[in-house]
Amino acid sequence: MNELTTEIIAALAQKQDLDEVFRHHLEIAINQLLQTELAEFLGYERYSYAGINTGHNRNGSYERSFDTKYGQLNLTIPRDRNGRFENHTLPAYGRHSDNLETTVIQLYTKGITTAEIAELIEKMYGAHYSKATVSNMTKAVNEQVQAFQQRRLASQYAAIFLETV
Repeated sequence: MNELTTEIIAALAQKQDLDEVFRHHLEIAINQLLQTELAEFLGYERYSYAGINTGHNRNGSYERSFDTKYGQLNLTIPRDRNGRFENHTLPAYGRHSDNLETTVIQLYTKGITTAEIAELIEKMYGAHYSKATVSNMTKAVNEQVQAFQQRRLASQYAAIFLETV
């Protein structure tokens, strides 16, 4: 068994919340992924002699929090000396995943008013959204949905059906 499996079994045995276990391992995984992205961008691993005197070096990092459905992640975002590294793991300047926005849009499509949605989110997540914020979130996505619905369709599509036995 690996560490995650062991921690999940221990949390289940002690009747603890699994979200903290997932949050912890997600935080570790994303931080490692960010470091790997920088290494790929620079072309060499950390502490490697290949990076000496290239002028294309690491330049420390900065801390950033990111909210997910499992809780807040404390991430260390690496930088390069030339300021050209852009990670593809997290959205630029993003502070939370789109789970909350998806919930808001689903509620809105069901006919719930923006005031009711704002009140519900404050009760569930403790985050205050004004009616205007909820309305702006639905407008932004509504434009994307309309563009998707009005796109030109191809004359033919390929489909593969697989059946497991």
